[in-house]
Amino acid sequence: MTDTPSLPLRVLFCCGVSQNFFDLPREQIGEVWQAYGKMLAAVEAMDGVRVLGIMDDDRLVVGQADGAPWTFYIMADVADFDTAVAVCNLYRTTPVGDYNLWRYGKIEARVGRALTVPPATPPSSNGA
Repeated sequence: MTDTPSLPLRVLFCCGVSQNFFDLPREQIGEVWQAYGKMLAAVEAMDGVRVLGIMDDDRLVVGQADGAPWTFYIMADVADFDTAVAVCNLYRTTPVGDYNLWRYGKIEARVGRALTVPPATPPSSNGA
């Protein structure tokens, strides 16, 4: 048995916008942006989620990202697998007019743990 407490999951949520977003008339794009804002606020307010940062690469990728299918990334510590699923589910449940956010974007989660480098061990002094 170990005394090490269970560590939170380190999750990279990879988010991308789909062609449906780019096909919208200019006057309807704002409604999708507002839905993304609500989704991001819901992630930050969610129990069991600590957002470490959000990175948007829209300055160097304009339009649908075909070669790299992600537009922005959310790095977070997440309490458990079900909480990571709940974050992804926001794309299914965040309304945008007659649709939900997943019509205009996608999300994929990469789950791991925080990288911890073990301390260096001194070389053994066995006379060799």
